[in-house]
Amino acid sequence: MKASTRLRQLMAGGGPVVAPGGYDGISAKMIERSGFAAVYASGGAMARATGLPDLGLLSMAEITDRLATMVDAVTVPVIADADTGYGNALNAQHMVRAFERAGVAGFHIEDQHFPKRCGHYDDKSIVPIREMTQKLRAVRDAATDPDLVVIARTDGLAVEGFEATIDRAHAYMEAGADVIFVEAPTTVDQIEQIAERLPYPKLINMFAGGKTPLIPTDRLGALGYAIVIIPSDLQRAALWAMEQTLDAIRRDGDSRAMQDRMVSFAEREAIIGTADWLARDKTYAV
Repeated sequence: MKASTRLRQLMAGGGPVVAPGGYDGISAKMIERSGFAAVYASGGAMARATGLPDLGLLSMAEITDRLATMVDAVTVPVIADADTGYGNALNAQHMVRAFERAGVAGFHIEDQHFPKRCGHYDDKSIVPIREMTQKLRAVRDAATDPDLVVIARTDGLAVEGFEATIDRAHAYMEAGADVIFVEAPTTVDQIEQIAERLPYPKLINMFAGGKTPLIPTDRLGALGYAIVIIPSDLQRAALWAMEQTLDAIRRDGDSRAMQDRMVSFAEREAIIGTADWLARDKTYAV
């Protein structure tokens, strides 16, 4: 079954699809191994993994290469972050073809000006509705997979306010999006009003420390949110663990004090599937 078809089945399953954010092959494997039905390929986390901020600095080719790595690492659907489509409507069409070749199940594309910035940063700017709807129509025209899930993201709340954002969301769905993603609501009331005013499949961004209050996933499902992404928490946890381990090495000369907070050598190799690769190597050995 195509990953896109599987994602659509999951969305129709009655509860929200919870997709933690990965940024490379091993983080994607960990998400699948932990029992999640989908992986969110966080553009912000990918950027930060290269040592860069989430300011739209990575090229489409860099993102696509990483997406292909993540898709190859797992069997569950991968939902990608397409930023603004990397330019105008024609750039967005080029992006769709590249993302389809990478094997993603769907992606979200946003209405910020290019280059964009993290949705929870201040001082964002957005394009006119007409420009974004043209881009969405171009995206839909370029897709060869009819099940590819196109998610329209609007950053309008921080720029134009609530009512204008609702208008944008309706326009984006009419232009061919499958799911609407209103970025960075700041109150529970906004989250509930978005659910009431937008009778479409919806995606919401939930992560600790952002502008959006955390709400239990069952409540979000009851409100009609089909997908819940958690973009950055895994990377932030990994950074904390690296910092603690480096502190131990600097203090003690080795990491023995951290051993009970690490997976073992054997566990790491099991996650990667080293034994399977070695068995294949024997099969094809001359």
